[in-house]
Amino acid sequence: MAKEKTLADAFHETLKDVYYAEKQSVRALKTSAKAAQSSELKAAFENHLEESQEQVERLTQVFEIIGKPARAKTCEAMSGITSEMEEDLEDFGGTQASDDVLIGCAQAVEHYEIARYGLLKTWAGKLGYDEAVPLLEKTLAEEKKADELLSKIALGLDVSGETADKPAGAKSSTKTSAKAA
Repeated sequence: MAKEKTLADAFHETLKDVYYAEKQSVRALKTSAKAAQSSELKAAFENHLEESQEQVERLTQVFEIIGKPARAKTCEAMSGITSEMEEDLEDFGGTQASDDVLIGCAQAVEHYEIARYGLLKTWAGKLGYDEAVPLLEKTLAEEKKADELLSKIALGLDVSGETADKPAGAKSSTKTSAKAA
C-alpha cells in the first residue's frame, strides 16, 4: 500500500517546482534584459536578475532546512510562461509594442512566483520550518516589488515604446485613471 501523502510532501514537491521555475526565471530575465528597448526596463530586468540568482540560493537553504537535496522538478506552468514569452519575442521583438509585451510576460512570471512563494511561506509556518519562513518572505517581498516596478515602468511607456518624458501635469487620462485603479 502506498504511503499517504502529507503537507510536508506537498511542500517538498512545490519547493522542487519553484526551484526549477526560479532557474527558468533567471534565464528569461537574461533574455528580457537583452531584448528591452527602454533603458529603465533593461535596468529593472538586470536588477531582478541579480535578485533571482540570490533567490535560487535562498531556495537551496530551504532545501537544507528540510533536510532534502536541492533538486528541481519540471514546472509545467513556468515552461508554458517562458514558451509564450519566446513566441511573443518572435512576434513583437523590435516593434513599438516590444517593451510592453516584455512587461506582460515578466508579470506573468512574477504573479506565478508570488502565488507559489506565498503558499510555501504559509506551509513552512504550518510545518514548523521556522528558519525557512523569513527566507521565503524575503523572496516574496522581492517578487511583489518587481511586479510593482514593472507596472510603474509600463505606465511610463508611451505608445512608441519610449519612456514618456512629459512635463508634470501632462499625463494622459489613461495613465491617470490606471494609477487611480
